[in-house]
Amino acid sequence: MAYRCLKPVRHAFPNFWRIAKYHDYVRVASNGGSIRVPLASPKVIGVVNSRGNRSHQEDFYGFATLSLNPEELRQSVKRAHGIDWDPNLVGDVLARQVLFVGIYDGHGGSAVAQYLRQELHGLFESVDKSAIPDVFAWVKEIGGYFKRFKGGAIAPWIEGNNEAELTLEARATLTFFEVDKNLSVDHTAQSCGATASVAILHSLDVPSTPFFCAERLALTVAHCGDTRVLLCSTHNGQVFPMTENHHADAHIESIRLRRMMGSSLITDSFGESRWMGALANTRCLGDLRYKKYGVTPEPEVRTKLLNGKEWAFLVLVSDGISSILSDAEIVDLARGANDPKSAAERILSFSEELGGDDNATAIVVPLAGWGKVVGPDSTKDLREYRRRQAGESFLSLRDCN
Repeated sequence: MAYRCLKPVRHAFPNFWRIAKYHDYVRVASNGGSIRVPLASPKVIGVVNSRGNRSHQEDFYGFATLSLNPEELRQSVKRAHGIDWDPNLVGDVLARQVLFVGIYDGHGGSAVAQYLRQELHGLFESVDKSAIPDVFAWVKEIGGYFKRFKGGAIAPWIEGNNEAELTLEARATLTFFEVDKNLSVDHTAQSCGATASVAILHSLDVPSTPFFCAERLALTVAHCGDTRVLLCSTHNGQVFPMTENHHADAHIESIRLRRMMGSSLITDSFGESRWMGALANTRCLGDLRYKKYGVTPEPEVRTKLLNGKEWAFLVLVSDGISSILSDAEIVDLARGANDPKSAAERILSFSEELGGDDNATAIVVPLAGWGKVVGPDSTKDLREYRRRQAGESFLSLRDCN
């Protein structure tokens, strides 16, 4: 994907223009200036994307470096981690730079996921707190579940008289609601939606360093649905999940929905739970006809302060992979790869080898501990067993035919 920088970019739905400052490269400080490292390099961000055996591709992704308000970043780091990071020590341009990585899994069609691929990074960069009163008024008009909605992370700005800067959590919440507001003018988004996970990586090093070698790194993940974001530790390859699936029978979601809406959970003959008998995910973007019944775009936002050398990589996957492989298998497959692209390919290849036929996407983002994982591959024997079982099942099926 090529993002055009410092050009007027028109959103697909609202009729206004904005000046985009995002880039498809990361700036790295050097003597007397900076150099540009392309994000699409297989050694910088590794991505694989497969249609599987499906007739249409509904998985999409996006990545870019964004330019955000340094004061907003400072306040977010201080509130979340108690660190008083000083942007003045790294210069305005590098102080504003954060990495944005998003993964989008469409359902009911590809329109919403494609919109996210094209627009979400730009919206995340450009949304302003001045829009919150109008966005909140639109949310309240949905009714139903949202009659009692108080605004969540954007609540302090609803009256329009708060001069404080947004936090990253508030920015993510506003952006996700802005997406639904924009989509509301398109009939397709009534019955078409997408789950989404967005990871924001912000280097706190002085002088500034890029995400892939930063010694101190702030990670923020905004998440709706069942796409997954996982951290791999250099210590024994331990996996640290940054997301939980937003399914109707999940503990947090069942409490939220039953408290506000009562029970609308239906289990089909295959044992799969569906909200309103239709949706596997209770948080998503789009699917506007279900919003008043509690299907919210409000992201679950988690943050983590990373010592970069203690973490090998970040991996994002769609449910075409996470429904086949465990979190531990995903990171173990990636840990021995030569570069992020090869790591993503190994994850996808093994999921397909086990019979995965859904749309599937894997994104691997290297951190300062890349290539330094120690300890045994804990799922190696299990993967070999599953590989043999899958091969035997295929032979048995071929013989029957």
